[in-house]
This record gives sequence, C-alpha cells and structure tokens, in this order.
Amino acid sequence: MERQAQGERRGADAEAGVRPAPPPLDDETLAYAQLIFQLVRGGDAARLGPLLARGLPPNLCNQNGDSLLMLASYHGHAEAARLLLLHGADTGLRNDRGQTPLAAAAFKGDTPVVSLLLAHGADVEGVSPDGRTVLMLAAMFDRVEVLELLLAAGADMFARDGRGMTALDAARAMGAHGAAARLAALSPS
Repeated sequence: MERQAQGERRGADAEAGVRPAPPPLDDETLAYAQLIFQLVRGGDAARLGPLLARGLPPNLCNQNGDSLLMLASYHGHAEAARLLLLHGADTGLRNDRGQTPLAAAAFKGDTPVVSLLLAHGADVEGVSPDGRTVLMLAAMFDRVEVLELLLAAGADMFARDGRGMTALDAARAMGAHGAAARLAALSPS
C-alpha cells in the first residue's frame, strides 16, 4: 500500500513538473563527488579527461546547482572547460541563482573562457533572474575585452534589465569608465 502511494505521489510530482528529491548519498559517493568538484575548481584537466572518458556526467552539479562547467568557467580553467564541452556539457545550464557559465566567465573577465563558451553555442543574450544580460555584467565590472567579444557575438547593447537599465547605464552606475566610454562611442548620438 505504501509503495503504491509513493508511486502515485511520484506520478503527481512528475505531472506538476516537480523533481523528486534524490536518495541520500553514502559517504564514499559524497567524497568522490567532492574530489570531482575540487579537480574542476583546480583546473586539473589531466585527471578530469580520463574520468569524462569513462562516463563522468559532464553536467554534474554541486549543492548550489553549480555545474562542472560553471566551476571551470568561474575559476578560469579553459582546458577543463574545453574537455567538459567536448563531452557534452551544457553551456546554458544555470545554477540555483540563475547564473550561466558565460556570465561567470564574463564577471571574472576571462576572455579565453568567454571565447570558448561562445564558440560552443553559449547564449550571448541569456538573462539572469533580474533581467541582466552577460553584456551588462561585463559592462558593470569594466571588462572591456569581454564586452568586445560579446558585442562581436551579437550581444544587444540596448537590452534593458528589470529596472530598465542598459549596459551603458549599468557601466555608468558602477563607475566602469572604460566600458562606459566604449558603449557610449557605439551609441547613436
């Protein structure tokens, strides 16, 4: 009877779009997962590659929803990111805060990782929950080289966030003088 009730709840959850909680992991599995996340944070592509070749899921996420690609992108490890992408990592997979790997690399100002993600189909117009685009993040933090890459990839410099601000507005508000000057030079008078 209990098993039937659980099955009915799972069916109702699936219909409602709710993912059932995974079963708890044992200590050995948790330790292994932590090792994997540490390898990626540290950029250890030499050890990561064989694990991916043996079937490590490239879209594995930690307790914050950060995928392996998010961690490699945020920490500036282009070779680890490249390996993950070659094994099918999703450039659009968002963490629990709604951030993408491209947004993480743009925030950090990492042009090689930004270029890599764009070359693998990252959405240049993807927005965060507050409506900010990746271009806005680059502008806010004065990442002019990243801003140039994003514009070359088709980023819309006139897009507005949830407060109605453009990338130029965001750059000015944050005192990001280089980005503000570049965007102002591109804006019609």
